Amino acid sequence: MIKIITIIISFGCFFAFGQKRVRDSTAIESFKDKFIVKINLDSKTDSYNADGFGGGPDINLDSNYGSSLFLSLEFQIIGLSLGFSPSFLPGNSDEELRGESSFIDIEPRLAFQKWLIELRYSRITGYYVENTEDFIPDWEENVDPYILIPDLSNTTYGITISHIFNPNFSYKNLFYQTERQRKSAGSFVPTFQYSYNKFTFDLEDIPDDIKFKGDNSDLSLGIGYYYTWVIGDKWFVAPNVSPSAGVRFSKSTITLDGTTTEENITFFKTVLESGLQLGYASERVIFGIAFNYDIYGYEGEEGRFINNDKTYGLLYFGYRFNSPRFLAKSYDKFAKTKFAKKMKL
Repeated sequence: MIKIITIIISFGCFFAFGQKRVRDSTAIESFKDKFIVKINLDSKTDSYNADGFGGGPDINLDSNYGSSLFLSLEFQIIGLSLGFSPSFLPGNSDEELRGESSFIDIEPRLAFQKWLIELRYSRITGYYVENTEDFIPDWEENVDPYILIPDLSNTTYGITISHIFNPNFSYKNLFYQTERQRKSAGSFVPTFQYSYNKFTFDLEDIPDDIKFKGDNSDLSLGIGYYYTWVIGDKWFVAPNVSPSAGVRFSKSTITLDGTTTEENITFFKTVLESGLQLGYASERVIFGIAFNYDIYGYEGEEGRFINNDKTYGLLYFGYRFNSPRFLAKSYDKFAKTKFAKKMKL
């Protein structure tokens, strides 16, 4: 797996620098005069599988929300999305057996012609132990409640910086809808990511009391490839694959049966993200559906391994409104500055 990712990244970088840099004015249609409002329904959830502590069974942690809602606003190069998990969505109930979970995600971003800068704050509270039967012998599924960890808090801060090599490929068409792809095109997209994650839990309802506090800092580099097949005037199909590799610096404090130990472990991180999107984009209306499969692996010292695979779908709908005059005028002034001209806004 690691060798394959390394080979893909190496070849990706080689071909990326060979792509043409001149933009075809008919390949992409820009909607700089529009204000985009979009809503996403996302089935991505949060779960973890970690090696057991002290020679015990593995611990499978899962959050009790099956889907989340994202509201997005996009104008020119600026975007903001807010995600949460309301109880009325499918899979966000069954609290008697799996407990309560809360989720919030805030993502501001700047999307230039060639560069993308995305910030992220995410917080999830409330998990349950999916493999409760490994800890309670007489436990019965769909009858007895799972081992609950209501005070478990998983908080992440992150930044992602990406570069679009092919000027005739619109990344914004796929994710922000401030542009529309008019001619089929693809591009390599190298990405740098940094994130800081704080993860704590306390298992008191199992034979061996386990308390865990962890601080993780992740650095990774990747090279994704995205392609958009334009079908007719308004439809498109877009597959993508994004391998990446990096390191995780982990500091943890583990209390097992009253004995506390501290660990500092460096994990080697490998990620393979892939997806397929089918979308529709007219002058005003936007909608689409996407399917994604992600593989996350963290291999550390003494065989310690953490795996986190995810398969999820996304359904989105949006509308392009005419921008208010004061916003349009303000942006026009900004576009005339040296910085805006240098970034080719």
